[in-house]
Amino acid sequence: MAQLDKNDLVQMNEDYFKSLKKERLVEVAKNLHILATDLWEKEQKNSQNSSQPPSLDNPYSSKQKQKPESFSSESESAEAKTEQKQLNESSEKPEKKKSPRKPGKQPGAKGFGRKQPLKAEAIIPHYPHQCSACNQNLAESENQRYMGHYVLELEPELNGFRIVCQLHHYYRKTCNCGHCTDAKPGEGKVFVVEGRTRDLKLTEYVLVGPTLGTFIASLGVRYRMSRSKIQEFLNDWAQTELSTGTIDRCIREAGIACVPVVEELVEQLQIADILHLDETHWYESGKLHWLWVAVTTKTAVFRIGSRRKEELSYLVKEAFLGWLVTDGYAAYRSHPKRQRCVAHLIRKAVAITGVIDQKAAQIGQWILDDLRELIATIAYKKEDTRLIRKLQVRLRRACHLGKKADHQKLQALAKEIFNDWDAVVAFVYHPELPPTNNEAERALRHAVIARRIGFGTRTSEGSWAYSSLLSVIETCRLREINPWTYIAEVLALARQGLAPPPFPIGS
Repeated sequence: MAQLDKNDLVQMNEDYFKSLKKERLVEVAKNLHILATDLWEKEQKNSQNSSQPPSLDNPYSSKQKQKPESFSSESESAEAKTEQKQLNESSEKPEKKKSPRKPGKQPGAKGFGRKQPLKAEAIIPHYPHQCSACNQNLAESENQRYMGHYVLELEPELNGFRIVCQLHHYYRKTCNCGHCTDAKPGEGKVFVVEGRTRDLKLTEYVLVGPTLGTFIASLGVRYRMSRSKIQEFLNDWAQTELSTGTIDRCIREAGIACVPVVEELVEQLQIADILHLDETHWYESGKLHWLWVAVTTKTAVFRIGSRRKEELSYLVKEAFLGWLVTDGYAAYRSHPKRQRCVAHLIRKAVAITGVIDQKAAQIGQWILDDLRELIATIAYKKEDTRLIRKLQVRLRRACHLGKKADHQKLQALAKEIFNDWDAVVAFVYHPELPPTNNEAERALRHAVIARRIGFGTRTSEGSWAYSSLLSVIETCRLREINPWTYIAEVLALARQGLAPPPFPIGS
């Protein structure tokens, strides 16, 4: 039966109701009751009984002040589902014509230069050590300086840090064979993005050193500061003037340099016993994408892409033999060893306990009580096998009643539990498994806040950089090591075209 829409309601006035016979008036009343019930249930929806994020809760509602479930963690993956309707509605609007104007400095626009020249506090010489023609070691002899450039670098101090200006001098030597060899700044990979006028090249011939570049990346990614806010911070507190373009380049350089590190972390995921997975929606150049996360006790890997199964296969390869802890997304169901997040089911059951249909509400309460008691029993009385079997029988009986009930949401929940039964109760037979997916959901929260502030990324390169930095930072936090010294080392080596060092194991 189709639900009443706006056009139907417009036609229903007092004269229309008076003109109807009793039988038809009853049918119209039934349809209006269904519509009113659905609207009321939507009005009661909050983060306690659905996948709606707490940020969308009504701050003036007294119901929101109740203490939340200790095991019920907010899922940004499910939040993506609740916001999908808004995304679909916005996509139905006629598309605006794209402006020919590209981001960044426009052709013919007046540029901005440094008001005062940099003053070097230290001079760092670079000499060639081997002839580039005959491969002979170059003896110490008179050198000819042929180029130089300034580098701003961050130096940690006992009570803080300071930014110093270094002048790097590059020298030329002549070999006995008569060939001149130049010392040159290191060069790494070049990353190309279609439509961009200037490609990103990792090189030592830049204004910002690796430690300062890592510091800027930390402000942008970890502390969610915009490029303009970072510019303001450096100018006010470190008396260092940098353009927003230079700041953006530093963040992208640090992220792209970490891409090989992430590949190493992905391989480490495959040997884990338990792997938490989740996803939330993301925007790349205004288009809908998805941010995936895979988390173990010591490793976290983020990836931005589509919601297709191919993205999942990047994180979970065929060699993975452990357990997955996930929500109900269908892409996860092909894995034979999986624990379904029970907190999602509990929130849905909570919503059903508040519906107008009292019979459906009662069955929803039975399902809710059985799920909660099952978790508590495994946590505190896992040796009581008789009680555990009894709870499973009760839960199946309640779901069986729910499948026959005349309530759409209750039927959907009951079928969801039945169709994924082995994954729902996997923690009963394997007590080492967590019944909820809190770890993955918690790992995504930082990125969800960043998405609300910055509206995602602009290019595929930006998505790679952001997800790679998130992966390295979060993994370092899990292993209780300082991420910034490691990222600075990775960036310094990447600018020389060298491979990153092995990822620290940590404590």
